[in-house]
Amino acid sequence: MGAAQAAPFGLPRMSDDLDFIHRFVPGDPARPLLLLHGTGGDENDLIPLAERVAPGATLLSPRGKSIEHGMARFFRRSPDGVWDLDDFKIATADVVAFVTKACAVYGIGKPVALGYSNGGNVAWSLLLKEPSLLAGAVILRAMLPFDPRPLPALNGLPVLLITGEYDELIPVERAGMLAAMLQDAGAKLDHHVLRAGHGLTGEDLVLVTQWFANRR
Repeated sequence: MGAAQAAPFGLPRMSDDLDFIHRFVPGDPARPLLLLHGTGGDENDLIPLAERVAPGATLLSPRGKSIEHGMARFFRRSPDGVWDLDDFKIATADVVAFVTKACAVYGIGKPVALGYSNGGNVAWSLLLKEPSLLAGAVILRAMLPFDPRPLPALNGLPVLLITGEYDELIPVERAGMLAAMLQDAGAKLDHHVLRAGHGLTGEDLVLVTQWFANRR
C-alpha cells in the first residue's frame, strides 16, 4: 500500500504514484475540492479557507514543487517576474496527472479547483489543458499573460473569478483578459472586480461561500 493510503487522513503525505506532497481531508465524496496555493504557501495554506467556504467538502491539497527564494510555487518565473512558459506547461501536466491518480486512489469524483494567485493561474491552465478534469473552478487573483489559443470548449463549466482592482501584483486589465478568454472558451463565468489588492478580503469570502452554496 502506498504512503498516500497509509498515512493518517489530513496529514501531509507523499507517494511514488502521486508524486506530490499533499494533504487529503475526507468529507463529502460528491463535493471534492482541489486546493492550489499561492507563492509561499503549501499543502496546509488553503485548508482553513476551504473549510470556511465549503464546509464538509473533501479536500485535496498538493504542494507546488518549484522553489523561489525558499518559497513553494507550482511553476518557475524569472527574477524579474516573467513566467517560464515551458515550466508552466510542465507543471500543469504534472498537476493533471496528480489529480487523475488521486481521484482514483481516494475514490472521489471530479473536484472543483480553488486556486489563489500562483495556484489560481494553474487552475485556469488545468481548464484549458484537460477540460474534463474539473467540475468547476474558483480562481482568485489570477491573470492571463499570454495568448493560449486555440481554446478548448468548456461547455458551460462553472467558474468564479475574483479580481482585485488595486492588486499590486496583477494588472486589472490582465485579469480582464483572463475573464474574456474563459468566456470565449464557453465557461459559465461569474467575474467580480473588488476594491481590493492582492490579499483576500471578507468580500471574497462572502462571494466564494455563496458560489459554493448555490452549487449544492
